[in-house]
Amino acid sequence: MLPTFLADTRIELAAACDPREAAREQFARDFQAPVFEDIEALAAQGGVDAIYIASPHQFHAAHTRMAAAHGKHVLVEKPMAITLPECDDMVQACAAAGVHLIVGHCHSFDTPYLMSRKLIEAGGLGRVRMIQALNYTDFLYRPRRPEELQTEAGGGVVFSQAAHQVDVVRLLAGSRATRVRAVMGQWDPARPTEGAYSALLWFEDGAFASLTYSGYGRFDSDEWCGWTGEMGSPKDAQAYGQARRRLASVASAEDEARLKAAGTYGGPAWKLPAPGTAAPAHQHFGPVIVSCEHGDLRPMPDALWVYGDSRRERIELPAPAVPRFEVIDELVDAVLHGARPLHDGPWARATLEICLALLTSAREGRDVELSRQVALRE
Repeated sequence: MLPTFLADTRIELAAACDPREAAREQFARDFQAPVFEDIEALAAQGGVDAIYIASPHQFHAAHTRMAAAHGKHVLVEKPMAITLPECDDMVQACAAAGVHLIVGHCHSFDTPYLMSRKLIEAGGLGRVRMIQALNYTDFLYRPRRPEELQTEAGGGVVFSQAAHQVDVVRLLAGSRATRVRAVMGQWDPARPTEGAYSALLWFEDGAFASLTYSGYGRFDSDEWCGWTGEMGSPKDAQAYGQARRRLASVASAEDEARLKAAGTYGGPAWKLPAPGTAAPAHQHFGPVIVSCEHGDLRPMPDALWVYGDSRRERIELPAPAVPRFEVIDELVDAVLHGARPLHDGPWARATLEICLALLTSAREGRDVELSRQVALRE
């Protein structure tokens, strides 16, 4: 989110908290603003409207409670938490404090999907009947901390990646999900968590969606998105296998964690994003096709493709001036104008329920009924 915060004039970085001394020193140099080792001290800081929580998944609930207790609005990364009771706790804490809770960035914030939803709501395509969503990446072979390879700690592709895909599909479907059936792939003993999944998701209005994800770093589905990467920038097809090659040089889990830390904020390999370097296309989460009663819709990083009975149409999407500006739109509308955010606590809790149901369905070999779902703008 840092490139967004730097480029969007509606945001001022007023303070920060990090357990790493190098990150605190970097922030103080970059922004001449207070830094704290403890989040309670940050939450108590005056002159702060909202806190962006980007800590590991297992800390989201506690950190959200602290922010809300001090009257701060919350923008928390996905997944919202790793259990539904934690989600309930976060929703209740923010409601009691009278502050807004927004969860993201999930890719359902991305303009191609938001514009697709608007086109569906216009009515010309009829009701959504089927959605196909897939994504093949190298997620599992990027440097990871040990807990990111432990499912029970919120690791693996379900918590970190299905949260995106489920959110996108729910946005496009518009209806409440009712049940799910899933299978999982765990194919590398050195990365002992879910690296792939495939699932079928049913909706209240009769629509259904197929979701497939692989993070095993072989086929790259950005090839089917014009070699535009997830963050909207051109991708070098010749860099095939780069993540696996880099990881092959790591001798231990400790070395891998250090490698990841080196590339994060304040680390020796980290560089401040240059101003005015927005990607030429929008962010995305792999190929998606929405089949409606009267046509098919394909959101792409730079356009929407609409397929009718006798012709197809390309609807151009202007390039973003600020990456992930859609997140700030929602935050500003909530904090300054009192608008209810789309990606609020109940919405994100419903996404987590589906992610947990994927794991349960695969483990127990059965359909899982869903009970905590909400429809779009319900």
